[in-house]
Amino acid sequence: MTCKKILFIFIVSFSFSQGDAQYIDGVAAIVEDHVVLKSDLIQMVNMAAIQNKIDPRTNPDAFIRLQNSVIQSMVDQKIMLEMAEIDSIVVDEKEVNQALDQQIQMLVAQAGGESRAEDALGQPIKDFRREFWYDMKDRMISERYQQQLLSAIVITRSEVKRFYKTYRDSLPALPMMAKVRHLQVPIVPGVAAKEKTKSFLSDLKSQIINGSSSFSDMAKTHSLDPSKNNGGELGWVKRGSLVKNFETTAFTLELGEVSDPIETEFGYHILETLEKQGDKIRVRHILMSPEITKDDNERAYNLAFALKDSATTLDEFKKLVKKHSSDKTTTDIGGDLGWIDPTNYAVPEIGQAIKYIELGSCSPPINSSVGFHLLWVGGLKKGGRPNLQDHWAEVESMALNKKKMDWYQGWISNARKKFHIQITSG
Repeated sequence: MTCKKILFIFIVSFSFSQGDAQYIDGVAAIVEDHVVLKSDLIQMVNMAAIQNKIDPRTNPDAFIRLQNSVIQSMVDQKIMLEMAEIDSIVVDEKEVNQALDQQIQMLVAQAGGESRAEDALGQPIKDFRREFWYDMKDRMISERYQQQLLSAIVITRSEVKRFYKTYRDSLPALPMMAKVRHLQVPIVPGVAAKEKTKSFLSDLKSQIINGSSSFSDMAKTHSLDPSKNNGGELGWVKRGSLVKNFETTAFTLELGEVSDPIETEFGYHILETLEKQGDKIRVRHILMSPEITKDDNERAYNLAFALKDSATTLDEFKKLVKKHSSDKTTTDIGGDLGWIDPTNYAVPEIGQAIKYIELGSCSPPINSSVGFHLLWVGGLKKGGRPNLQDHWAEVESMALNKKKMDWYQGWISNARKKFHIQITSG
């Protein structure tokens, strides 16, 4: 099949935005007894186009390069499947479902919403999920087999040194890294502000129930959640993917029932469950947060400053983290954020403060959008061009990855010779 002909097929599929999804039947490639269908190829290319933000209508050359890469990747995956069957590599249904849910969530986020993702895929999400399930399973089996092969590859110190000598001038510059722990003190709104927010949401609920306002319109007007643009709809979500109080309420509501205001770590919500299918629901909500006052800020700062005075040693800092930090993901590990790049950290105020903090001591309170932080910087790694003295672990990782990539390219090249492979032109 010529590149232009393949591109035409993909643009046709990519352009469907309304109505039923359409596919062009046929076989795109054959690897022994495995086939790559044109419809599956279109689906994979459209997914890759979403992830790489490539529109075939505005950037056809990039799209052609992408589809060529995808077809080769799919052929290689079929080869891996043949080999994995021999070694009895398996994945269970639960793993496939979890991976597929994550894939769909990522696609929706990258496309800018469920409807846009469906437009780009050329089919409803539920149809995509059903059709892509077996492809996801095959992908996971192939990846697991590849990981099994590569796990046996190790690298010696002499190989790291040889890699560094060969590539030292072309290795990317590394950022300065800092070993950081933190204790997060949230800014909590006062009782009066909480009651005011709950009362406002209760009033919205009454307006929705009596028909004077629609849930969708109220979400677009008042909700603080990004879902406001979709009338508060979160789409289909699986049990275990929502914060606890929200999820419990959503699964216990009757269909079409609007909840009373509930509190979560994000603020207060009213919600409505639209559909239920086993452990999945389609739900919408309106999120509001109580107003934070000057007194609330001062109260949080004073607590953080008092904790700072008590954190005279690292052990004491860890104990305070466990007792007081609102970042539940790090309370059990002493607030450990690991080695971070201060110039590219998710909470920019933390990164900006690091250069002013003395090593091995607790910082003053650092203000951010999520509260006040006490920081403990345990170490620094120099940035700049990698050298073996300061960046041995990073260079070793680069060298090992290069060795694995080279080995795999040789392995898959030899494996291709053992199988009947045909990329069709029909």
